[in-house]
Amino acid sequence: MIITDSQIHLWPTEGTAPPHHWRTPYTIERALADMDAAGIDRVINCPAIWDPAAGDYADEAALAHPTRFGTMGRFVLDDGADESRVDEWMAKPGMVGLRFLLNRPATDAALADGALDWLWDAAHQRGLPVALAALPEQLSIDAALRRIGDIARRFPGMRLLIDHLYLGPFDRLPEAAARFDALIDLARIPNVAVKASAVPAMATDPYPFASTHSLLRRVFDAYGAERMFWGSDFTRLQCSWEECVSLFTEELPWLKGRDLELVMGEAISNWIGWDDAP
Repeated sequence: MIITDSQIHLWPTEGTAPPHHWRTPYTIERALADMDAAGIDRVINCPAIWDPAAGDYADEAALAHPTRFGTMGRFVLDDGADESRVDEWMAKPGMVGLRFLLNRPATDAALADGALDWLWDAAHQRGLPVALAALPEQLSIDAALRRIGDIARRFPGMRLLIDHLYLGPFDRLPEAAARFDALIDLARIPNVAVKASAVPAMATDPYPFASTHSLLRRVFDAYGAERMFWGSDFTRLQCSWEECVSLFTEELPWLKGRDLELVMGEAISNWIGWDDAP
């Protein structure tokens, strides 16, 4: 079984990370050592938004270790951005898709009035995977996910990934469970998938994080093994990477066999078209 982590962050610069990403900086060398210790074959690096050097560092990682690091890159959605920037970024080393953190009022307005339709259409026309993190807090969860669902329906060639089960970095159970009804509703749209990443961060209990198990089963039952992707967001977790892996491989008795192989890496490799096996 090839294990692929659907989301980590690499960054080289000391003192740039927010407090909740406490393993800092997280370098190529440090990640490789941790991956080997945890039995992780490869990872998808989402360059850290807090370090201006992270984008070039992602290129460096992918060039040096192309079978271990892929990148879901991001560019600034300013007035000068157009589909040529999509092609420019997808030509970078190791690029397997794009990822945007939609956490600014201006971006929220652009979503509402269709100003970002050029981006979704570019991804649709090219069959690109695009990961989306949480929308601004002033937008209700149901409204935000409805908006994402509308985008997915209008641009079916784009393969959407929802980061972290659509949970923010400080969302905890039991309150976090309120987000799941809207997330489950999105499963009816075939070009939407979810990253079951950073799961230990929402838990109310220590490993094996039993408080999360029933919610993971709900997501699995809705999305299936082809559209639910294991991941860690390791640099903000208090548990080990090994525990993040074994939560899925050993502690969920309903996840086994072919389904386990898909969730732990094969399904996201198919979704983003990452064919180079380590």
